Amino acid sequence: MKHWATLFSIFLFATPSAWGMSAEQTFAHAQSAYQSKNVKALTDDASQLHAQNYLLAPYADYWLMLITLSSSDKSAVRDFLSQYADYPFADKVRGEWLKTLAKRQDWETFFAELINFKRDDLAVTCYSLEGRAKKGDLIALTEGKALWMSAAEQPANCESLFDLMQASKVLTQDDIWSRFRLAMQEGKIALAKSIIQRDSNLSKLEMKLIDVVYQNPQLALEKKIIPFKSHLGRALNLYAIDKLARSKLDEGLSTWSKYIVQFEADEQAYMWGRLAMQAARRHDAEALNLYAKVNNSELEKDAIAWKVRAALLDRNWTIVLSTIEDMQPTQQEEQVWRYWKARAYKAQNATTKANAILLPLSREHTYYGLLAKDELGEVIANPPSNYVPTENEVQLVQNQAAIQRSLELQKLDMRWESRAEWAWATKDYDDKQMLAAAELAMRQAWYDLAISTAEKTKFVHNFILRYPAPYRETVQTFAKDYGLDEAWVYGLTRQESRFVSYAKSGVGASGLMQVMPATAAWIAKRAGFNDYRQTMIHQTETNVKLGTYYLRYTLDLMSGQAAMATAAYNAGPGNARHWAPKKPMEGAIYAETIPILETRQYVQKVMANTCFYSNRLGTKSISLKQRLGVIIGDGNIIANDDVDG
Repeated sequence: MKHWATLFSIFLFATPSAWGMSAEQTFAHAQSAYQSKNVKALTDDASQLHAQNYLLAPYADYWLMLITLSSSDKSAVRDFLSQYADYPFADKVRGEWLKTLAKRQDWETFFAELINFKRDDLAVTCYSLEGRAKKGDLIALTEGKALWMSAAEQPANCESLFDLMQASKVLTQDDIWSRFRLAMQEGKIALAKSIIQRDSNLSKLEMKLIDVVYQNPQLALEKKIIPFKSHLGRALNLYAIDKLARSKLDEGLSTWSKYIVQFEADEQAYMWGRLAMQAARRHDAEALNLYAKVNNSELEKDAIAWKVRAALLDRNWTIVLSTIEDMQPTQQEEQVWRYWKARAYKAQNATTKANAILLPLSREHTYYGLLAKDELGEVIANPPSNYVPTENEVQLVQNQAAIQRSLELQKLDMRWESRAEWAWATKDYDDKQMLAAAELAMRQAWYDLAISTAEKTKFVHNFILRYPAPYRETVQTFAKDYGLDEAWVYGLTRQESRFVSYAKSGVGASGLMQVMPATAAWIAKRAGFNDYRQTMIHQTETNVKLGTYYLRYTLDLMSGQAAMATAAYNAGPGNARHWAPKKPMEGAIYAETIPILETRQYVQKVMANTCFYSNRLGTKSISLKQRLGVIIGDGNIIANDDVDG
C-alpha cells in the first residue's frame, strides 16, 4: 500500500514538462499546487511556465509568494513587488505583507510600505491606526471612531485598536452603547454581544437577556422580563419596542406610551425617531406628528431621510425643505436630496434657487438627472452625441499586456482575476480610452463589463455602449407578442442581469430577466409551456419569454402603470399595490417612498434605463416624469403627467 501511495504522489506532483503538457495545462497544474499549498510543485510549475513564455506565468509566482509570504525575508518581498509593480495582484501581496509586518509590530517597515498601498482594506486601516497610536499619534485613536460606529463586523485585528481607544477613553461608554444599539437594530446579535462585553459591569445573567429579547421581543415586553434600571435593560426594551412597532405600529406606540417615563431624555428622542420612521415606512398618516416630537438634529441618517419622504407623501414642501436643510452636509449633497430640495424650492415659487440646483444635476446621466431635465423643460440643451472609438484606439487597448491577460483569464473561466486585470488596466484611462475598452468588451460579448466601463466616462460618452441591446430579435419578438415597450424590457433586463445569461441572484432568480424558479414553473403552467423544464431557465429565448410574460402580467395587474409593474416584478404584486396611495400621487413620489431600499432603487434605475433605451433604440420619446405617471390607489393611471403639489 505504501509503495502505491508513493507512486501516486510521484504521478500527482510530477513536473508538467515530464508529461509534455501545454502551457494552459501547466497553468492548471500550478493552480492545483497552489490550492494544496505544495510549494515544490508550484515552484517547478512557475519555472516551466516562464520557460514556455506563457502570458500568465507571473500568476504562478504570485501564488508562490502568497503561500511563502510569512517566511520570506523583506528583500524577497520587495523584489517581488518591484518586479510585478504593473500587475493588479502586487497590491494584494503588499496588503498581506502589511498585515504580517503589523503582527510582528514592525511599524517602521509597515509605514514605509503603506504609502504604496492603494487598496481599501479595513484590516490594514486598523493596523495603520494602531501603529500610529503606538508611535505616539493619538489623533489616530479619534479617527478610529468612524470604524467603530458600524453595524458591520470589523476584521478581528481591529479589536486591538478599539482596546487602545477604550483604554485612552476615546471610546466612551456612550459609544459602546450606541454601537450596541446599532447592531441590535440590524439584527447582528453576535456582534451586539461582543460589543457590550466591553462594559465590564455586566453579568452573565444580564448577557442572556439579549437572547431572550431577540427571540421574542413582544413576550419580553408583556411579561416585563427586562428591568429598566440598568443601561442594558433600557437598551433591550428600546429594541423590543422598535421591533414590535415594525410589524404592529399601533401596539408599539401604545407600549411606548406606557413605558416612556422609564427612559432618559436622549433615549426618548432616539425612540421617537425610530417610531416616526417606522410610521413613515408604513405610509402612516401619523408619521409627521411623531416626527414633531423630536428635533431633526437628534435623528439618525435613515430617520431624517424618511421624514422627508413622509413630508412628500403629505405634499408638505415646507417640511421637505427644512428637513433637507437640517441634514448633515454630506447627506444633503446626495442626488436624491438635491433633487427634492429643488422641487421644494419650485413648489414655493423660488424658481431661481430651484434652477441653480437642477441645472448641474441635469448633467448627471442618472434617474435624478433625468428628473431634473424634466423640471427644466426647454431650458436644457440636447444631450451630447456618442463618441465612437476608432479601430486604432480599440487596437491600442487590446495590445496592452494587462488587457491581454484579462482576455486569457476570461478564456480560462477565471472571471474574478480577469475583471481585476481589466480594472487595473483601465484605472487611469481618459474618457476616449475608456470607451475603446468598452467597445473591446462589447466585441467579446462581455456586456456587463462593457456597461460598467462605459459608465465611468466623465465628459465624453457613448450611450450605445452604456445601454447595449443584445439578443435584439428575441427581445423584440416577445415584447411584441406581449404588447410591451421594448425599451422597458431592455431597461429591466439591464438592471436584472446586465445581460449575463448565467446570472443567478442570492435568492435563486436566474437568467437574463432573473426569473425565480417557482415563478417560472407557474408561468409555464399558466401560459401552456408544456415542454418546460427547470433547466431551461438559463436558455436565452426561454428566459426572455418567461420574463416578458410575467412583466405583462404585472402590468395588467397594475392597470397599465409601468412604475408599479416594475415594483411588482421585483417585490411582488401585493407589495406594489400596498405601497400605492389612496389619492392621486406623482409617480416619482411613489417610487421615492417605496419602503424596501432594493426595490426603491430598482424601480428608479429601471425607469431611467427605459428612457435611455428609448433614445438608444429610436422608439417613442417619453420623459421620465411621464413614464412614472400619476398613481392612484387601485393601480390605475391618470392621463395627465402632473399632480398638484
